[in-house]
Amino acid sequence: MSVAGSSVVGMSSGVQRATSRWESQRTFDELGRPLRDITFCVVDLETTGGSAEGGSMITEIGAVKVRGGEVLGEFQTLVNPRTEIPAFIAVLTGITNGMVADAPPIESALPAFLEFATGSVLVAHNAPFDVGFLRYFAEQQGRAWPSFEVLDTARLARRVVTRDDAPNCKLSSLAKAFGSPTTPNHRALQDARATVDVLHGLMERLGGVGVQTLEELQTFSARVTTAQRKKRHLAEGLPHAPGVYLFRDERARVLYVGTSRDLRTRVRSYFTASETRSRMGEMVGIASRVDGIECATALEAEVRELRLIAEHKPRYNRRSRFPEKVHFVKLTREPWPRLSLVRRVLDDDADYLGPFSSKKAAEKCLAALHDTFPIRQCSDRIARDPSVGGRSPCVLAEMQRCLSPCDGSVDATAYAAVVRQLRDSLLRRPDDVVDAINARMSVLAGDERFEEAGVHRDRLAAFVRAAARTQRLAALTRCPEVVAARREDDGRWAVHVVRHGRLAAAGVIPSGADAQAYVAGLRESAETVRPGPGPVPAATAEETEKVLRWLESPGIRLVDVDGEWTCPVAGATRHLAIHDAVNQSRLSLVPFGERRELGTVHQPAR
Repeated sequence: MSVAGSSVVGMSSGVQRATSRWESQRTFDELGRPLRDITFCVVDLETTGGSAEGGSMITEIGAVKVRGGEVLGEFQTLVNPRTEIPAFIAVLTGITNGMVADAPPIESALPAFLEFATGSVLVAHNAPFDVGFLRYFAEQQGRAWPSFEVLDTARLARRVVTRDDAPNCKLSSLAKAFGSPTTPNHRALQDARATVDVLHGLMERLGGVGVQTLEELQTFSARVTTAQRKKRHLAEGLPHAPGVYLFRDERARVLYVGTSRDLRTRVRSYFTASETRSRMGEMVGIASRVDGIECATALEAEVRELRLIAEHKPRYNRRSRFPEKVHFVKLTREPWPRLSLVRRVLDDDADYLGPFSSKKAAEKCLAALHDTFPIRQCSDRIARDPSVGGRSPCVLAEMQRCLSPCDGSVDATAYAAVVRQLRDSLLRRPDDVVDAINARMSVLAGDERFEEAGVHRDRLAAFVRAAARTQRLAALTRCPEVVAARREDDGRWAVHVVRHGRLAAAGVIPSGADAQAYVAGLRESAETVRPGPGPVPAATAEETEKVLRWLESPGIRLVDVDGEWTCPVAGATRHLAIHDAVNQSRLSLVPFGERRELGTVHQPAR
């Protein structure tokens, strides 16, 4: 464990540059607590997973204490997690079991850090994650949590940084945008140093618009423009009810589609300082009217929003515009089945995995399956009797990565057995793929071939996510009808009719009405849904997932289920936790465009 004081020789040039930048802000007024007088403790953690409550442990703590642009001290320690570090995490951070074997446990590391940080404002990039871990282990040790004030640089950056400054608000992008010489690399002290430069860059930016105190920094939002204020009347006439709103230009073209539990309140917010997105300010400047569609429930509003975005493809909506641009991994039905990447589902009795919104993610999943099962990868048609035609084996066969049915190296029975294992991995139990790739990653990580291990990690993550998603979607879409209800905050019951994963009807039982009669009438008037083939036969995957989230929310009562709504006990969902943790950690470093491949795309608040 090491604590470096401010007298340490060799302060980084990035910190020196931050100091010079800070000098330009020393004319702050003395209203509130001037930023130049605040001691900030910038902290970063490395962990074995994404949730302390779920059993994840801290493996490294790094922190930098600064005031007025000057580094007062640094803190760094590895932490023995008393558990094996998953291969995924070792690949991501470079922290191995051997490195932490002699490190202090959290019972020693946490008190030392708290002593270092006492009297300062805690700062972290995605602070709920880091501070949440620290608070959890303080509670586990029976320690009173100091009354730290907390500042989240990620949240602040989303209010300040535009896409002209940086493509996104990840730590790596912000560090580059603000000229930090420190490159984040998922080591705690290195990332904390980069966050210091980001913090100073944000303060410099906000100093130019009058942000002088800690209180102003914590509550900053972009100032509303005159053009936005003048269009507040566009919200008049909209109801205080859930629904969908459509901003239109002077030619009635849809510019943006959104949803809210309170249409009028939400649309009014676009004309106030609470709307900080630069693109929305531009959109409001073009808009000439706002149409509202009142919905019975919030879920109906969310589904209508998706359908309207897909129909109109508004230029200011970033997500959900092209639900048709998806890919599937297909296990063909032919004498010698193979895996294929396809754009649409056919009624051909084949098995499909997906949909994938990214072709790269689909290719990674396909590679994971080919790494595990040596079925053929060629697209040629092979006769049931491969001896007809006299084919010669391909390179994959020579590498023992293909059973080579083309030259008769495998009989139909043995090949069919491998295909059955593959189909079982897709539909029910993914353990063969998970075990095979985890074993390969462990060997590569042990040889410190982290880049190669990372390739397999990404392939496995793509497969697990796709298999879990497909299994959950197919479980619901197999049911011809599911009717469910939930008591809302106002005491009334919201009812939804779902057919093959598509929302067919929504309503709220009026006070004093006969509930059974109302539900029966809602079912009779519901949309007729004729399913097609595949895991999402009647709606987009995004719509079905929204319906699933509602059905799985607290307080749901199933009124009726036509069919069998079940997921495999040994399915892929049970492997998701570790991949979610790695994905959450990687989001702070990877380019924005790759987020959809990683499985999580943060959506703007509405």
